[in-house]
Amino acid sequence: MSAKSAINKDIFTPRDEKMLAAVQVRRRTKKKIPFLATGGQGEYMTYICLSVTNKKPPQLSITKVKQFEGSSSFARRSQWTVDQLRQVNGIDPNRDCPEFDLVFDNASDQWVAGSAGEKCTFVQILHHACQRHSGERKPEFINCQSKLLGGNSILHSAAGSVTSAVQKASQALNERQERLGRAEEKTGELMNSAQQFADTAHKVSVARGL
Repeated sequence: MSAKSAINKDIFTPRDEKMLAAVQVRRRTKKKIPFLATGGQGEYMTYICLSVTNKKPPQLSITKVKQFEGSSSFARRSQWTVDQLRQVNGIDPNRDCPEFDLVFDNASDQWVAGSAGEKCTFVQILHHACQRHSGERKPEFINCQSKLLGGNSILHSAAGSVTSAVQKASQALNERQERLGRAEEKTGELMNSAQQFADTAHKVSVARGL
């Protein structure tokens, strides 16, 4: 069973929730640990999970889940409703990157996903779910539209497809016109040859008649 399937089974199913997406992350900047802090639980993996309740009206939540080293179980940590989410920042609109920020009413986290593709998938699902399930106050997606949500990229792709189709049609038309032009020239040459043959034959007939 994959980690995401196990998280859904252990964390969300017992609470009558369904996990929509999850991404394994690490912090971009490590939190400062107090000098006297001892007795930590060791290394762990962190997942940011998006879930929705099965009851109606559905409630969308973002949950931080951890799995500590040497343990097969998962532990629920912080959780926010989507109404507490204020901003999702894709960090860099000019290149694919795994970094993203989540800004809530009372917290802000800076994350790095395993890859740009994993972040992209998570943010796309989060955006779609927010549009579908959140109230009037929807979170703002910064530097996400063109690269992550497909807004401009889809338009650019469509425009590119149309331009390519127009170019191909124009090229085909030009080639057809060239073929027609060559055919007309050939026809003209044949007509001239026929006319010359007819004139020559007429002259020969006249000469013989004399």
